[in-house]
Amino acid sequence: MRRRTMPGSTTIALLAVFAVFVLLFLAGVGFGSTWIGLDTVTGVLLGGGDRTDRLVVLQLRLPRVLAAAIAGGAIAYAGYLLQRITRNELASPGVLGVVDGAALGVVLFLAIFSNESNALTVPVAWQPLAAALGAMTAIGLVFLLSGRQASSAIRLILFGIAIAAVAKALTTIFMLIGPIYQAAQAARWLAGAVNTINWSEVQIMLMVLVPVGIVAGIAARNLPPADLDDASSRSIGLNLPVYRIIMFLLAALLTAGAVAFAGGVGFVGLIAPHMARLLVGRGRMAGIVMSILLGAIILVGADLLIRVAFAPLEVPAGTVTAVIGAPYFLYLLMRKDNSNG
Repeated sequence: MRRRTMPGSTTIALLAVFAVFVLLFLAGVGFGSTWIGLDTVTGVLLGGGDRTDRLVVLQLRLPRVLAAAIAGGAIAYAGYLLQRITRNELASPGVLGVVDGAALGVVLFLAIFSNESNALTVPVAWQPLAAALGAMTAIGLVFLLSGRQASSAIRLILFGIAIAAVAKALTTIFMLIGPIYQAAQAARWLAGAVNTINWSEVQIMLMVLVPVGIVAGIAARNLPPADLDDASSRSIGLNLPVYRIIMFLLAALLTAGAVAFAGGVGFVGLIAPHMARLLVGRGRMAGIVMSILLGAIILVGADLLIRVAFAPLEVPAGTVTAVIGAPYFLYLLMRKDNSNG
């Protein structure tokens, strides 16, 4: 019998995690070269505060923290969809080659538009577009290579891993042969950094991710139970192969929209859905909301942690998620291997 989570406990868990997110968000905005109290930050966000506090909070710190929350939530959302549609707890946005494709797009952009002096000939603001094009090219190749069997979750994952490996190798090659500026910029993007994001980029993120997120939420209402196979899905009127392709594309768009601005943040899409299931069970909408909140908490928390630990240096937040996520991935891999024999 499928375990059912009590609505009351689910609501309490969601409210508790939301409260943690709000406190962490305010702390992220308050911390910097000078500490601004949480009461002052709250006052500024509600329309108060003096001119200096408003300048620091609204123009310098809020875009960074908001971008981390949006990107972390979107990547976690994508991870939840992938794990549910593939019925594989190891599935995450990285397995589709989206992140590595975006990285290759960034490196190519820096290589093509760098001059003899290692300076960019176009505004660096175009870099997110290059990342998005690289990400979508990668997922396009995955589906193209999968051919008529593109509805197979395992086949898509295998081709995704292959495309990711090729993109990673090409990225390394272009970084080695490229100018110093390109290598430094690409390395920073690969690690995942949100410290340079401005309001215009936050607005673009919202314009891309909100509509995609809404469509994905509507589509997620038809997510089949974990034990439902293709034949059983057809018996209830769900064309699972076609539906799986749609969910893969939506997950790819969510990931591309996030990493195009926040960089190659790793493992958020793996960890957050797992934590969400532990807190709210397998309910679809509760799982999505919890995954988004936890993804936002992970990336905002990672960014705050590196600012506290390494101030005044700017260390990419993705380094923290990688340090935490890599051992967790190995743990899941070993647990899955033990369960299979």
